[in-house]
Amino acid sequence: MALLAITLKAQDRLPPIPLASMTDAQKKAVQEYKDLRKADLTGPPWSAMLRVPDLIIPSLELRLHNLNNSALSRKLTELAILVAARQWTNNFEWNAHSALAVTAGLSPQIVAAVADGRRPEKMAEDEEIVYDFCTELLHNQSVSDPTYARAVAKLGEAGVVEAASLEGYYTYLSMIMNAARSPLPAGAKPALTPFPK
Repeated sequence: MALLAITLKAQDRLPPIPLASMTDAQKKAVQEYKDLRKADLTGPPWSAMLRVPDLIIPSLELRLHNLNNSALSRKLTELAILVAARQWTNNFEWNAHSALAVTAGLSPQIVAAVADGRRPEKMAEDEEIVYDFCTELLHNQSVSDPTYARAVAKLGEAGVVEAASLEGYYTYLSMIMNAARSPLPAGAKPALTPFPK
């Protein structure tokens, strides 16, 4: 019985759809994804999301905005993504973004603290502001006046909207993948453990 429970827990509920089984709308979404991303649609969250093909391109456009046109620096964008991935214990997004965060200038100590669910020490002012804003928004479903005022003063209104948007977008992706039990890429180990209930 325990083996069955482990097998069911690990099961990819929404695995990639073979091309021969795709509807015309799914094939169209796959081609549009390839045209925009210059890569094949092969894995989560896109392979799970393909069940609603109309979600693919708007969701990808948000991703490409985050990648190319964010009002926040790459470092702060990656920090916001990690905060959302940690909140949702989404190892797929964590795996995809933790190394990118370090490459973008976030210290490995900050990444490790976020993974542990701890408030990082020795953050730069902009990192602290983004961390506080994002964690308050996720935990309280709102942001206090002092936190908001600090964020607007440092990041501007566009930065505040960007930070909130990142939490919403990566919550959205995490919820889809968590519901689907989307697996990590082959060979990747989960870095995050669930928070106590």
